[in-house]
Amino acid sequence: SKLPHSGTSAMAVNSLLECLDIKSFLLFVTVFLLLTEILKNKNPPNFPPGPWPLPFLGNVFIVQDPETMAKLGQQYGNIFSLRKRSEKNVFVLGYKMVKETLVNKGENFVDRPSEPLFSEAYKVIGLIGSNGHMWKKHRRFANTYFKSFGEGRKTIELYIQQECNFLCHAIEERGKLCDLQFLINNAVSNVICTLVFGHRYDYSDADFQELLRLEAECIHLVGTTHAQLYNDFPRLMKFLPGPHQIIFSNYTKIIDFLRKEIEKHKKDWDPSDPRDFVDAYIGKIEKMKDDPEAGFNLETLTICIVDLFEAGTESSSTTLRWGLLFMMKYPDVQKKVQAEIDRVIGQSRLPTIADRVKMPYTDAVVHEIQRKADILPLGFPKIASKDTSIGGYFIPKGTIVTANLTSVLNDKNEWETPGSFNPGHFLDSQGQFRRRDAFYPFSAGHLQ
Repeated sequence: SKLPHSGTSAMAVNSLLECLDIKSFLLFVTVFLLLTEILKNKNPPNFPPGPWPLPFLGNVFIVQDPETMAKLGQQYGNIFSLRKRSEKNVFVLGYKMVKETLVNKGENFVDRPSEPLFSEAYKVIGLIGSNGHMWKKHRRFANTYFKSFGEGRKTIELYIQQECNFLCHAIEERGKLCDLQFLINNAVSNVICTLVFGHRYDYSDADFQELLRLEAECIHLVGTTHAQLYNDFPRLMKFLPGPHQIIFSNYTKIIDFLRKEIEKHKKDWDPSDPRDFVDAYIGKIEKMKDDPEAGFNLETLTICIVDLFEAGTESSSTTLRWGLLFMMKYPDVQKKVQAEIDRVIGQSRLPTIADRVKMPYTDAVVHEIQRKADILPLGFPKIASKDTSIGGYFIPKGTIVTANLTSVLNDKNEWETPGSFNPGHFLDSQGQFRRRDAFYPFSAGHLQ
C-alpha cells in the first residue's frame, strides 16, 4: 500500500484550520485546560467534603478564620476540605476529631508545611520551621538545655521573680494610666533573653525597644490580606509593594540584631562554662560536625532564637494581657484570686511554683483565661506524612491538616458553659483543681 502524499495531509490540516476561527481555538484551549485542571486536582474516593473550588484558584477567597471555619463545619461536618490552587487542605473541628488527629494519630502529622511568607522571611530551619532529622535533633537539644538550665531547676523561677520586680517598678514609675503592652512584652522577653543571652535589657534600652516594636509589627502584619495573598501568589506578590515587604524588612533587622549578640558570645566563649542557650549551641555546633543534616550552625542558631522569642514572648504576653482584661471585667473573680494570694503567699514575699498546689482557685482562673483568650485559634498546620484516615475519611500523603482549636475550647460536649468565663470548669466538687481533657490552648500531641 502507498503512504498518503504529504501534500494531501497539509491540505487537510489547512482546511481544518480555516474552519476554526480564533474564538473556536480559544474555546478549545480553555476546555482542554479546564479538563486537565479537573482531572489533576480530582479528590480521591472518600475524601472529606467541602465547597466547590474555582478552577486553577481553588478556595483561595474563603477566609480561614474561626468564624468561617465554624460555618463550614455546620454545613459539611467536623471534617471538611478546601483547596488552595492544587494544594489540598483538610480542617478538623471538635475535641474528638482534633484528638484523633493530633494525639491518636499524631505520628502521621508531625511535619509542618512551609509557607512562602516565612520561607522568604527566614529559611525553613530552626525549632519551628524545620522538619524531619533537623527538627528532631534541635527539639531534643532545646528540651535538654531548658530542663537543665531553666524549666527543671529554680533558675527560671528566679529570673521570673526578678523580672516581676522590674515590671512592677516600671508601672509604678509611670504613676498614671498607660498602655501595658510593651512593658509586658519587655518583661516576658527579658526572661527569654536571660535564658538565651545570659542577660536582660533595661526597659529604656533603645535598641531592644526597637526590636520589640519590629517583632510586634511583624506579628500584626502576618494577619493582613497582603500576607495571605503572598502565601497564595508568592511569585507575583514578591515584586509588589505592601505590608508583606515591611515583614521582610523587619525580619532582616531582627536577624541583624541577633547576629551581633551571637558574635559577642563567640568572642568570649568558654566551652567548659556555657552561660546560656547561645553558648550551649555554639558548643553543640562543634560536636555535630559529623552530622551536617542536623543543621547545627550559626545561621540556624539565629533562627532558633527568633523561634524562641516568637513562641515564648507573644503567647505569654498576650495571655497576660487577656488576664488583666478578665480580672477587670469580673471583679468578683479578682477578689477571690486576691484572697487566695493573701492567704497562701501574703504580702511579704514573691510567689513560687511550689505555691501552685495550694492555690486551686487561682490555678483554675489561669486555665480559664487561656481557654477564653484562645490566642491560637487554628493552631499550626501539619502535613500527612503518609496515607491515613481521620473520622473515617481518607487523607492522602501530603495533605495539609489544620486543627481548629477554638472549636475544642468551646466544644459544647466538653464544657459546661463554653461561652462564659467560668473558673469552675477547672474545679471539682471539693473546690480542688481538675485537669480537662479538652484543654488545648496551643496544640496537642507531638508538636505542641
